Amino acid sequence: MASPWTGIIEDARHYPSPHNSQPIVVRVEDDRTATVFYDLRRGLPAESFGIPFGHVCAGVFLAGLEVVARAHGYSVRERLDHAEMDFGRLEHGDGDDHLHELGTVTLRPRTVTADDREALGRFLARRTSRRPYDATLVDDSAIAAASAIASAAGQRFRSTADRATVDEIVRVNQETLFDDLQHDSVHDEILHWLRFSKRQAAATGDGLSAETMLMPGPVLRFAMEHRGLWEAPGVGGVFRKVYLSTMRGVRQLGWLEGPFSTPAEYLEAGRVFMRIWLEFTARGIALHPFGTVITNPRSHAAFVERAGVDESDGRMAWMLFRFGHSAPPPLAHRRPAAAMTVGGAR
Repeated sequence: MASPWTGIIEDARHYPSPHNSQPIVVRVEDDRTATVFYDLRRGLPAESFGIPFGHVCAGVFLAGLEVVARAHGYSVRERLDHAEMDFGRLEHGDGDDHLHELGTVTLRPRTVTADDREALGRFLARRTSRRPYDATLVDDSAIAAASAIASAAGQRFRSTADRATVDEIVRVNQETLFDDLQHDSVHDEILHWLRFSKRQAAATGDGLSAETMLMPGPVLRFAMEHRGLWEAPGVGGVFRKVYLSTMRGVRQLGWLEGPFSTPAEYLEAGRVFMRIWLEFTARGIALHPFGTVITNPRSHAAFVERAGVDESDGRMAWMLFRFGHSAPPPLAHRRPAAAMTVGGAR
C-alpha cells in the first residue's frame, strides 16, 4: 500500500457500521488519491429502509476519515458519486460487480495540531455501549452541542428524558427485535452477522459478537436458531428478560430529523451522526443506536407518534439512540486494513 495511506487506513478502519459489517472498501490509486467503494455483499438490504443506510454508513466513514487524515497531516478533498445502490447486482454480477463506487478522496498536506491528535484519540476510543446505563442525565451543554452540530448541517437533534416516553420507546425497540426475526429474510441477515463466541468474533473480525451484546453465546445461538420458541411461556420469557437486562438505566433518548430522501442526503446524515457521536465520546457519554426501530415500518410509526415527529416535506426521523453513562463496553473486533483494500495503481 502506498504511503501515507498505510497509517490512515489502519486508523480509519475503526469506523462504526450497522451490524459491524464494515462494508467500506478503499482502492489506493497513488500516494495522494484513493477510490472509496461500498461492498454490497456487506450491506443490509433485507428491509427496504435498510438500503439507505448504506450511504449513511458511507457518510459515517468519510467523517471518520476526515478526522484520521487530519491527525496524519492531511486534509481530505472529495469527489463523490451519489448514485443509488443496486443490491440486485449481487444476483447476477461477477468480479468486482459487488463494489458500488462512492467516489474519490484526495489528500492535501497540512500542519497537525494538538486538537487533531485529540480528535483521533476520540475516534479510536469510540465504542457502541450496550451495557446498562447508570440512570443519570447528561449535562445540558452536551444536548446544546449536539443540537448545534445537527443544525449546522440542516438537521435537527431532539431528545427526551420523559420516563414514560423513554420506557415506551425502549419497549418498542425490544418488541421490534422479536418482530423482525419472524421475517425470514431479516432473520437470515441478522443470523449471518452474529458471532457466538470470542474465538469466532476474533477470527472474522466483524459482526455482532455475543460478548458486545452482553449475552451468553450459547443462549444467543439457541434463541436465534429456535425463534419459534420465543412465544413459548418459559423460553421466550427468559430470553426477553436477558435482553431487557441490558436496557437498565436508560434515562434519555436522542434522535435526528432532517432531509432523508436521496443518496446525497443519506450520506450527509451519516456525517452528522458521526460528528455527534464523537462529541459525546469527548464528554464521556455512551451511545447505542436503535436502528431496527427506524428500519421496521411498524415500529417507526409507533416511535414517530410517541415522540411527536413531523416527517412531512421529505424530512424523516432517521436515527434513534439511547445515550448516557455506562461502564466501558467490550471491544468490537475490526478486520485488518488489508481486508478493506483492493488493488489499484502504484
